[in-house]
Amino acid sequence: MQAALDATKKQQGKDAPGSTPLSPNLPKPSYLSATDDAFLEQMQKAIFGYFWEQTNPATGIIKDRCNVRGIDNGILGSIAATGFGLTAISIGEKRGYVSTYQARERVLSTMRFLWRKLAHEHGFFYHWANINSGERMWNSEISSVDTALLLCGILTCRAHFQHTEISQLAHDIFNRVDWNWLSEDTKILPHGWTPETGFLQYRWDSYSEMMMMYLLGLGSSSHPLPTDTWNAWKRTEFDFDGIKFIGSYAPLFVHQYSQAWFDFRGKHDAYADYFQNSILATEVHKRFCISLSKKFPDYSDDLWGITASDSASGYQIWGGPPSTGPIDGTVVPCASGGSLPFMPGPVMRVLRTISTRFGAGTWSRYGFVDAFNPATNWYDSDVVGIDSGIMIVMAENARTAFVWDTFMRNPEAQRGMDRAGFKPVQPLAPQELVEMHLKSQAELRQGAEAPRHPSSE
Repeated sequence: MQAALDATKKQQGKDAPGSTPLSPNLPKPSYLSATDDAFLEQMQKAIFGYFWEQTNPATGIIKDRCNVRGIDNGILGSIAATGFGLTAISIGEKRGYVSTYQARERVLSTMRFLWRKLAHEHGFFYHWANINSGERMWNSEISSVDTALLLCGILTCRAHFQHTEISQLAHDIFNRVDWNWLSEDTKILPHGWTPETGFLQYRWDSYSEMMMMYLLGLGSSSHPLPTDTWNAWKRTEFDFDGIKFIGSYAPLFVHQYSQAWFDFRGKHDAYADYFQNSILATEVHKRFCISLSKKFPDYSDDLWGITASDSASGYQIWGGPPSTGPIDGTVVPCASGGSLPFMPGPVMRVLRTISTRFGAGTWSRYGFVDAFNPATNWYDSDVVGIDSGIMIVMAENARTAFVWDTFMRNPEAQRGMDRAGFKPVQPLAPQELVEMHLKSQAELRQGAEAPRHPSSE
């Protein structure tokens, strides 16, 4: 892959400008070396190309996926990918991949289309849309969480570009979203709605990627959710290898998506420090993959990561723990890559292993392909928008915290976290957190095994 990276670098010109410093009240990351930073710069620049090119500039809607090994004439757009794309454009402008004028005009075209032309219901958008016309595709649902991903991208652009029309469009699009319609008869928000059947029966009732959706609703000034909606969903605790964490029967991305924009570092609500929880969940996922190494020998400290992705047998919802889906030895780069801010050292180890050991099969002009299976020598031909999206955003957060710092300037984001009851806490470093947790669990086990004093009988 290094040759491919070098070729990409030559094609795209000089390195981007230096990183923007963190807010003064937060520590500047010191866990990425200059070599790491250069690697991530090349990866981000390649991924940015996907979001810049795989769209219709007149609508701004980003393709759901792209075949990078042949001619791709797909027209299926994703509003979630568009949310990641708007954020990627902010990153690209900051890093000099495109000019400020080019980035601003693309953002304006996208937001004008979203405000004036793209079909919606009470401000919520259809999951899939034709990139050329905006027409609903695949009889898709009005999606609550995919709309939330789009809104996060819109608010990032508003805070970054500080442009009058962009700010007004972002304000109008966000405030058109009627969270009260979505929560009319329930504190637990539904996954979506269709004109054919009404609200979907599935609800966002447990910890997952939906935290951003509830926080955006709480932060709305036009149609705010009641504060008790934040307390209504379940936070189920799991235990793996002596580490306890809040999770769900879902892939690793549920610990990443909300934290791509909302800055949970050093914050705690009535239940958890969700940033530290994602550190634990990532560590646990690494250990889970390694525990499968007898069956899949390629899984190791150097190579791990399973999340919803393509496979040789089609798209799979898989991961763990708890073990989910028909795991077959596939490796998904965005599983580790989406956790860069949580465990930068171990994640960089994986990304470098993929690039050096598996070479051009895993790399494309838009960065890593979605998945590959080293045991069967299968390599995906596609790049998937949301999977590449979480990598470029989390790489930027790991490098500079730019997306966190920018997004959190929005009053809606601040108000949402405030109404959810978040308070500041002193964060621990990732390794300190894991070691402390394991020590606590060991002490509990020793206490349970110790002989009882006769007086306690």
